Amino acid sequence: MSENTCDIGIGGMTCASCVARVERAIAKLPGVSGVSVNLATESARVVWQDFEPSHDARLRRAVRDAGYEPLAPEHLEQQATGPWVGFSPVLAGLVLSLPLVLPMLGDVLGQHWMLPALWQFLLATPVQFVLGARFYKAGWHALLAGTGNMDLLVALGTTAGWALSVWLWRSASEGAMVHLYFEGSAVVISLVLLGKWLEARAKRQTTDAIRALHALRPARARVIGPDGEQDIPIEELLVGDRVAVLPGERVPADGLVLEGDFQLDESMLTGEPLPVPKGVGARLTGGSINGDGRVVMQVLATGTATVLAHIIRLVEDAQSAKAPIQRLVDHVSAVFVPVVLLLALLTLLGWWWSGHGAELSLIHAVAVLVIACPCALGLATPAAIMAGTGVAAKHGILIKDVQALEVAHRVDTVAFDKTGTLTVGQPRLLSLMPLADASEGADAWLAMAASLQSGSEHPLARAVVQAAKTQNIAFAAPQAVRAVPGYGSEGQVQERVLLLGSLRWMTALKLTGSASQAAPWETQALALQSQGATVSVLAERVGSGDMAQLLPRALLAFGDEPKPGAQAALAALRARGLRLVMISGDNAGAAHAMAQRLGLHGDEVHAEVLPADKSALVQRLQQGQNGARRVVAFVGDGINDAPALAAADVGMAMANPHGGGTDVAMQAAGITLMRGDVTLVGAALDISSRTVAKIRQNLFWAFAYNAAGIPLAAFGLLSPVVAAAAMALSSVSVMTNALLLKRWSPRAEPEKTQ
Repeated sequence: MSENTCDIGIGGMTCASCVARVERAIAKLPGVSGVSVNLATESARVVWQDFEPSHDARLRRAVRDAGYEPLAPEHLEQQATGPWVGFSPVLAGLVLSLPLVLPMLGDVLGQHWMLPALWQFLLATPVQFVLGARFYKAGWHALLAGTGNMDLLVALGTTAGWALSVWLWRSASEGAMVHLYFEGSAVVISLVLLGKWLEARAKRQTTDAIRALHALRPARARVIGPDGEQDIPIEELLVGDRVAVLPGERVPADGLVLEGDFQLDESMLTGEPLPVPKGVGARLTGGSINGDGRVVMQVLATGTATVLAHIIRLVEDAQSAKAPIQRLVDHVSAVFVPVVLLLALLTLLGWWWSGHGAELSLIHAVAVLVIACPCALGLATPAAIMAGTGVAAKHGILIKDVQALEVAHRVDTVAFDKTGTLTVGQPRLLSLMPLADASEGADAWLAMAASLQSGSEHPLARAVVQAAKTQNIAFAAPQAVRAVPGYGSEGQVQERVLLLGSLRWMTALKLTGSASQAAPWETQALALQSQGATVSVLAERVGSGDMAQLLPRALLAFGDEPKPGAQAALAALRARGLRLVMISGDNAGAAHAMAQRLGLHGDEVHAEVLPADKSALVQRLQQGQNGARRVVAFVGDGINDAPALAAADVGMAMANPHGGGTDVAMQAAGITLMRGDVTLVGAALDISSRTVAKIRQNLFWAFAYNAAGIPLAAFGLLSPVVAAAAMALSSVSVMTNALLLKRWSPRAEPEKTQ
């Protein structure tokens, strides 16, 4: 049974209770196995079992039957983004409410500016029933569904105030001066509309990251065909097309450089501020900007298969998902509105039974209804997550899994893969040493080794091939090549069966001379390892059957360099109180030599770890000592790191500019670092810490507003107007607090782990 995911936009949601209602409505549909509704993005992500075409129509109908408007999932990107979009109703409400509020100001100044009751009625009624129609509509749908929401509370509270004013006006004796409450209802609706407008404006800012990523895709591409260059829509690009990119233009799709030397601006994709030099054979990512020089490229991926499309999907997934902490809010929201209605009723009855009139009792009940609107509760978590994941993406940190974002701030142990993560990942062949019984010279053995390795993406294999090319040594294509993960490879070169791999592998295969005392070649290999080199053995299988022998032919010594800034980045992580571990499949000598250059201690190094054993080692690190559970982050960049990335509490895949399985690592990891910069590890932990802090602050203020406001309103210390202002302020303050994350930068001073 297959699972399919689809997104749908939802218009009309106003609070956490709306979210719960939509989720219940969608979850009842046959075939739905999971649903997550996000108030901040006004969208839902639905997981179906065996998706059928009719499911889309059923989904849209379920949303509409719940009282909301089904929209295209791209509705946020399609909305106008001007600073005053949607302000007209707010302005109308404020203009109509102002004459009703002026008499209150006049009383302070000793003036009597009270309008006649008829004028108050004429000004307040359009606000109540025209501008406030949205509250009646949504509140009515909530009642039909047997639930409550913010709109129902506003509709009940303001209608009660308006109706009380009409009754007092019509029942008063001729010429009598009676205090009416039209201004309270009108101002409450106007302030709520103002708060919702400010909230919507802030929401648009939280989606800036998605809009910026979508804007990276150019509309057209310049394809080179038999008849010359032709501009075509980017949707018509095909894999294999030859495309010209002029200076200043965006690269239309992922591809390979065929002609040109130029500088490429990849800042919006990787967060790297400086242009990167590119030449023939370099890979290009769609959306990056050609700085100078005409470029001819061949398209390798289009549409949803491009890196940019994958990045957009990762950010959208993170922003549409629910953090585990949101479950608490969902449980509270499910009972919040019914409890508030009960409290408002108890307030009404309590004031009435204590001897106060129905007029005053009703006003206090209205204040309870108005201040208790759960808008801020619904926005507290998603607003912070959207802002945090958005600013992280801007700086080259893609957070795919919201749970990873929430867990990362608790990480106390960071384990690193060595090659390509802490090192440059481009080892050089330092020397090739033919052994005493080898019949050919160094160049011949280098040609055979390069032939055997020519089809491999392993960093050591690339180093062998590059060394042969540098020395202008020709090599033929191999036959029957077989890769042995974690050990090496075997194949035929010029009718000779060759093996090239680690010393450990050769020992296991009983390479001639390794069964008893150490052979001279083993002594030489160990000497190279003690100097910090990574050593591979080139061997030849001769003979057949029981007479077959595996003979050593040459030793290959490789060297790698630490990444620039890696030592300082590790020191900064250690200063945060984190435990550091380096995991390597390399020999102990090379691993410890590199660890020393990186500033790591001997007990922080695990060498000669096979790819299949990395995940088991991560699990042992999680167990800690004395039964204390550790929270482990693993940082890797290749296919062989995928199991460890999945096993860790937080997996961080570091993009490898040379390929080699980064895509597989990204799928297994919850966080992807788009640059091979070790400092991004600390930055990812930092943005996690700050985002979780914002979530907690938002939830505190959301609960605090209600915890303090409801008792004050119930005891008559807050008027409906003040309650409306406080309610609007709660939503705006939550959004504003979340948006403070947009000022974050990896270069800011990180917070220390507690």
